[in-house]
Amino acid sequence: MGDFFERIVDVEVSAEEAGPLAERTVDWMVAEGLITRELSGDGVYSLTVDEGYVPGPRWARAVADAPDPDERPGPVAVIVGRDHHVGGQGTDEAEYAVCPRCRTRTVIIDYPEEFEADDEVWQPFKDGIAAWKATGEGSAPCSACGAVVPVTEWQWEPNFAVGALAFDFWGWPPLSAGFRARFGRQLGHRTVEQTGKF
Repeated sequence: MGDFFERIVDVEVSAEEAGPLAERTVDWMVAEGLITRELSGDGVYSLTVDEGYVPGPRWARAVADAPDPDERPGPVAVIVGRDHHVGGQGTDEAEYAVCPRCRTRTVIIDYPEEFEADDEVWQPFKDGIAAWKATGEGSAPCSACGAVVPVTEWQWEPNFAVGALAFDFWGWPPLSAGFRARFGRQLGHRTVEQTGKF
C-alpha cells in the first residue's frame, strides 16, 4: 500500500540558511499547536529522514476539511540539505524543465509515448544537480538558447524540485490553501508543493 505525503519545498533558501529557517519554522508550528517537539521514529518518512514531529493538539487547523475525530495523521518530517525532491511515484527524473532565459521547455520524459527519461537529454541536468548537491553550484545548458543556467533557476515540472529545505506531512488530510499560503509566508521564499506515496 504505502504511505501518502504532502510536501512543501523551499526552492530559494540557501543551504547555509536552511537549518536556522527549519528551526524557526518548527518553532512556529509548535507555537501554533500543529506539531509537538516529540519525534516519532516509527517509520520511514522520506528517503533521507526516518523521524518526524508528532502532530500537535491543533493539527486540524492546517487541513482543508474537518477530519474524522478518530483520525490522527502521521508526523511532519523536516529535510534539511541540498537535494532534489520528487512527488508522485516511480520516476526519479523530471518530466520537463523550462529555461528561465528563453522560456523553451526541454522535454526529458515524453509522456505518454515514453515512461523513462531520454538519457542524453537528462544527463546534463543530472550532472548539474549532482554538482549542486555536492558544492552548492551546478548548471545545465539550454539546448535552445545556449545559456548555462543554474539548476536552481530552471523551472521544473511540479513533481520535481531542487531545494535545501522541505517539509513532508505524512498521512495528513489535504492541507488547506490558507495554511499553505501562511506556511509560504513563514518561509519567506518561493515554494513548490508536491504529493506522493512511498
